[in-house]
Amino acid sequence: MSNTETGRSAIQQILEQVDIASIQDERARECVRLLLNLVEKLNEELRKSQAENAYLREQLHGRKGGGSKPDSPKAGSPPSSRSSEKERAEPSEDKKHSKRSKLDRISIDREEVRKLDRTTLPADAVFKGYEEVVVQDLIFRTDNVKFRKEKYYSPATGKTYLAPLPEGYGGEFGPGLKSLCMLFSYLCNMTEPKIADLLDNMGILISDGQISKLLRSGHEKLQAEKEAIVDAGLSSSPWHHLDDTGTPMNGKHWHCHVLCNPLYVAYTTTPRKDRQTVIDVLRNQRERIYLFNEEAFRLMGQFKTPRRVTEKLRQTALGKPLASLAPNGISPPAPGVWSEAEMNQHLAEQFPHLNAKALGHIREAAALAAYHAETGSPVVRLLLCDDAKQFKLVTDELALCWIHDGRHYQSMEPSVPQHRQLLEAFREKYWNYYRQLRAYQQAPTPEQVAPLRAQFDSVFSTVTGYDVLDQRIATTKANKENLLMVLKHPEIPLHNNPAELDGRRRVRKRVVSYGPRSEHGIKGWDTMQTVIGTAKKLGVNCFQYIRDRISGAGKMSALADRIQEKAKTLNLGASWATP
Repeated sequence: MSNTETGRSAIQQILEQVDIASIQDERARECVRLLLNLVEKLNEELRKSQAENAYLREQLHGRKGGGSKPDSPKAGSPPSSRSSEKERAEPSEDKKHSKRSKLDRISIDREEVRKLDRTTLPADAVFKGYEEVVVQDLIFRTDNVKFRKEKYYSPATGKTYLAPLPEGYGGEFGPGLKSLCMLFSYLCNMTEPKIADLLDNMGILISDGQISKLLRSGHEKLQAEKEAIVDAGLSSSPWHHLDDTGTPMNGKHWHCHVLCNPLYVAYTTTPRKDRQTVIDVLRNQRERIYLFNEEAFRLMGQFKTPRRVTEKLRQTALGKPLASLAPNGISPPAPGVWSEAEMNQHLAEQFPHLNAKALGHIREAAALAAYHAETGSPVVRLLLCDDAKQFKLVTDELALCWIHDGRHYQSMEPSVPQHRQLLEAFREKYWNYYRQLRAYQQAPTPEQVAPLRAQFDSVFSTVTGYDVLDQRIATTKANKENLLMVLKHPEIPLHNNPAELDGRRRVRKRVVSYGPRSEHGIKGWDTMQTVIGTAKKLGVNCFQYIRDRISGAGKMSALADRIQEKAKTLNLGASWATP
């Protein structure tokens, strides 16, 4: 054992023996507490420095052309993020899973009677019927068709008449193959070369480039469906989940916004993820509009926009005649509505020297006011998301994710033994309270609300003496109203897991294919992942639906219609309907 490791072991033994509560002198007790927190802070800084040094060594090693990565010290690795699933689980969730029978869900394609050779049976053998065995299998074979199209020529018209191909056929590949390529790419996350390899083994002669072309042209037919899905989804409930994850676009870092509820999921990838972009996502990417009203000016004051600027806007914006913007969703039209081009022109003319930050705040305030005033399109009443700044002020109410908040406690790894004990004790209190909120959701009554709010204050007023933990507890307490939104709306989840799980679909696609190289490709990813993700939530066979649309058959009802039908039975906004 090295001298450094020996020293660390000795310090650890000393720290384990320290008991702050047993120190009688108050000043000495406070001094020891401060020293232990200093040890914690220095250890954290050491871990970060070691991790940074290991990363820099790795980068330097790569630039020198080294083949293997250097070993990084254990202390340099970031703290592992432990799952809270076991801690927050209720007793009923620990029960063993009972396997559901599959026989009632298997569609039988054919029946075959297997007979015995009676000559091999005893003479007294009596027929007793059949024993049924269901075996699942798949036939994967080519269906190459040579169409012989009738051709006629009319000397009178000088024209040739040719019989058309069946619906959905065009080029050298049929609708089944096109649909399968889209399924392989967007549901199975296969790369184009791997799809080509598989099809080649099945007897299909197709190149990577032809597959790429099929994928590009296939999603265009579904883009209108994607827009309809988002509109139907936004109308299906007053609350929605929202999260984002990165997506490289031609080497640039873009952001994929994941908007969902139990009936749908929509993916929208944009260069930015600021507040105006969030509004764009919630408006289904319609043309931006701005509204100057009292709410807009109040928000400008909140953003600390200079008074002279707001006063000048009151004089120039509110008196502006209405442009032809009624189709954009504000109804009835009112003076003070601006298009994006009009807004940019007006700001450039009236405030040529105003800094970009102040101009951004003006646009944000006017965009928020316009969104809140919309009546022609659904306006989200509550967002369930994380604590990112861009989500705030967009909706009337904001609910924060308990599991996201809990991860801050899960990721702490204190060095001081007493701090570890304090952290574990508080984690237990945290998830016990979470389980009580879960129980409230199952059978909510008004009488439970006040005690649960009082208990929140008690739990998150805890002062442990471990500074990092106390700061985190205070942060959680500051988010009380957003974390306890479930007491007002029991039907909303306590976490943002649905959006995070739907976001994994994009992450897996990104890992395999890295990212699109054009905005056209971005639209393809968004469209196909929206259609496939929504179909899975609604229990619709993805392959059958895509083939129905690619072939032009149109026999299956649209996903947007299915969302509207299910929304009537689920009543996802029950607490909003209650007077």
